[in-house]
Amino acid sequence: MTTTMTTTLELSPSPDSWMAVCEEARLTPGRGVAALLPDGRQVAVFRDRSGRTYAIDNRDPFTGAQVLSRGLVGSAGGRPFVASPLLKQRFDLETGRCLDDDEVAVAVYPVRTK
Repeated sequence: MTTTMTTTLELSPSPDSWMAVCEEARLTPGRGVAALLPDGRQVAVFRDRSGRTYAIDNRDPFTGAQVLSRGLVGSAGGRPFVASPLLKQRFDLETGRCLDDDEVAVAVYPVRTK
């Protein structure tokens, strides 16, 4: 009998609380998925091609649409980002800062595997 171990990706929507999002193996490198938080907010979760995971708010602050999980993942100056599929603004996946407008940012959530 063979036992398969699964690794679950969790994120922290608030200090000192963690919630399961999905099995880590279900994330495709370079693509995002959306997760619904208990309070109704949406989070965009990404795994880059090196295997590192990120979670940011799914709401595009320029349009109000819940679309960042569908954005294009890339890097600029060694910084991982996602570009909004609507207006193409880029958001740093580590800090949430908009690389195209210093006055705009999205929330970032800690992630871990368990």
